[in-house]
Amino acid sequence: MLTVVSDTHSTEGHRLTGRTLDAVRDADVVVHVGDFMTEAVLDAFVDEADTLRAVYGNNDDAGIRSRLPESRTVEYGGIRFAVTHTRRGGSTALTLFGRERDADAVIFGHSHRPTFDATGPLTLLNPGSHAQPRGNRMAHAELEEIEGGLRGRLCTPDGEVFETFTIEKRK
Repeated sequence: MLTVVSDTHSTEGHRLTGRTLDAVRDADVVVHVGDFMTEAVLDAFVDEADTLRAVYGNNDDAGIRSRLPESRTVEYGGIRFAVTHTRRGGSTALTLFGRERDADAVIFGHSHRPTFDATGPLTLLNPGSHAQPRGNRMAHAELEEIEGGLRGRLCTPDGEVFETFTIEKRK
């Protein structure tokens, strides 16, 4: 399983609870899309995840920025993801970012709003925030391999699945 989290906004710990904590611990790969805030929080994620692929966000300190890239590419289940915290210019900028990396989909954070959007030229996925939802529901994303791609879901730490989706491999 691929688990995606973002926008922890903590100074002490990972703030993972319930299903989100289980999903991070059980994942083959965890993608964190930035805004840990301090190295102690990044280290707490490193301790929980077998494989962590993260980028820094706009609220991350210099220590995190020295350890993580601003963007990266992650492949899972035959799907190539371009990963960034944010890009100015909304969905157009995110799509261009993904195309520059020959990606099938873009994973991003920053807005704290869990979103799956497959209406444009590239699929866009924002897991929301598991810890500081800012008026949205607390959330993370889980993706599992299926024939021809990935099946995904947006979930709350309490275990509610509130959106399901698929991402198909390019033909």
